[in-house]
Amino acid sequence: MSKGEGWIVFLAAAAISFGLVLLLRPLLQRHALVQPNARSSHKVPTPQGGGFAVIGAILVIVAGASVLSGAISNQSLWLVLAATIVIAVVGAIDDVRTIAVLPRLFLQAAAVAIVIVALPGDLRLVPPLPYWLERTLLGFALLWFVNLVNFMDGIDWMTVAEVVPVTAGLVLFGLMDALPHDALVVALALGGAVIGFAPFNRPVARLFLGDVGSLPIGLLLGRLLIELAGDGHLAAALLMPLYYLTDATVTLLRRLAKSEPIWQAHRTHFYQRATDNGFTVTQIVGRVFGLNVALIALAATTLLTASMLLHAAALIAGCALVALLLYRFAAAKA
Repeated sequence: MSKGEGWIVFLAAAAISFGLVLLLRPLLQRHALVQPNARSSHKVPTPQGGGFAVIGAILVIVAGASVLSGAISNQSLWLVLAATIVIAVVGAIDDVRTIAVLPRLFLQAAAVAIVIVALPGDLRLVPPLPYWLERTLLGFALLWFVNLVNFMDGIDWMTVAEVVPVTAGLVLFGLMDALPHDALVVALALGGAVIGFAPFNRPVARLFLGDVGSLPIGLLLGRLLIELAGDGHLAAALLMPLYYLTDATVTLLRRLAKSEPIWQAHRTHFYQRATDNGFTVTQIVGRVFGLNVALIALAATTLLTASMLLHAAALIAGCALVALLLYRFAAAKA
């Protein structure tokens, strides 16, 4: 893909997402208002459902680019888009009328299974493991990633601060031939669509993504990271989403240790605790964005060498940076 074609995909996704938000927002304002409660980060009723625009833009751009490039026979890509639609529908229903935990997980797992089946047959992350076991573990990991992206979408611009730098890194790595062409198109469309949504989610947000957006974003982003890892860049694939992975996983483990119902809404993520400790929303997402840029820089170093020692050093450095930010979020602001 040329740079010009990449810019067209990115800008078209941003424009379509922005335009769809303008069209849909009056409808969402009437029918999809979220009332603030004790666990909310917003203080006034705010519409959700911006994910309709984001995911709609991605589907249109990726499908259109596939047809125009002659890749219409790419069954793997169409399966991923189908799974994206499935999980978006699940999210949309859950936004309007809460789905019970087990049926919701089952439907999410079905979409995840489609994505796992659509992976290239020769993609391996840990070759010594039996093929069936590796695919099963990948399925559980992707299901967790889908949900943690949803969990982390709890304050204005948080998803923007995560998705924009991570997709930028994926595009960079794709141009370095670390991702196939169709994955590069998805990364460009995903980044562009989130940029198109960003003005409406800017603090104080006039619109939220909703599960209809956060769940499929997690699915697509997770698929891209698996493909990056499958190309021999496991360290890079772990580094780029490391803040999200750590905040969500540590919070889950802490809640399990306290015997708290993990499926219920709460305000104990580190970024949520930061708002209670004196940080503004802009300060929080600004720090997360800056951290993500640093993590992508570390990930980029691992693509420049096959040295496992350097990969380990980059991962250690990334963990240290994430731990430092979590510590700052958990402590009262001076």
